[in-house]
Amino acid sequence: MKFDLHVHSRYSRDSNADPEAILRSAGARGLDGIAICDHDTVEGGLACAEIARKLGIDLTVIPGIEVSSSKGHILVLGIKENIKPGLSPEETIRQARSLGGTVIIPHPFKSSSHGIGSFEGLDADAVEVFNSRCLFNAANRKAEKEAKRLGFPAVAGSDAHISKMVGQAYTEIEAGENTVNAILRAIGEGKTVPAGKKTPNPVILLQMAGSVRRKLNKILLGK
Repeated sequence: MKFDLHVHSRYSRDSNADPEAILRSAGARGLDGIAICDHDTVEGGLACAEIARKLGIDLTVIPGIEVSSSKGHILVLGIKENIKPGLSPEETIRQARSLGGTVIIPHPFKSSSHGIGSFEGLDADAVEVFNSRCLFNAANRKAEKEAKRLGFPAVAGSDAHISKMVGQAYTEIEAGENTVNAILRAIGEGKTVPAGKKTPNPVILLQMAGSVRRKLNKILLGK
């Protein structure tokens, strides 16, 4: 089964991707499911799951969150409550475990996206070794090398902030059934293969420009 394990919706401060458009794009890409991991909120994942249910869209939506820990970002899948940002990575993961979450370290060596850096010793279930939204691939190669050295399962995600990039990268997951629990269990057991392609650089640069505009508007106009 094919899952994009790192997708952002309009509930993230740096994305305007509509949940229904995300679901349609995922279906068009032939995905079996997605994980919505908005910055410091689970609202997007819960909204996408509800919309998929109401519209009868045959996709498994895993609610998640990309938590801003004190040292960098951490993905937590399968939870329905927020985790307070700014905690240490260790405390963030403890909070995730208390909520029954699956922990993935995303783009660890991508400093422009608040990568956490070294993840040695952290109680994570997997490491994102291919993030399709990297301008250059050195960060992905380093993540793959370190995950292999430390024995972490490897996954991939698009880190899509616009709907048309959903599924650009994905993880092939060997699970007995397509349910949230079965998929998360398979990730923890390392039944994963990263796959996909890099997001075209013009798209990445366009997204970066949009992020800069939003930040400037917030500073100058209070929006």
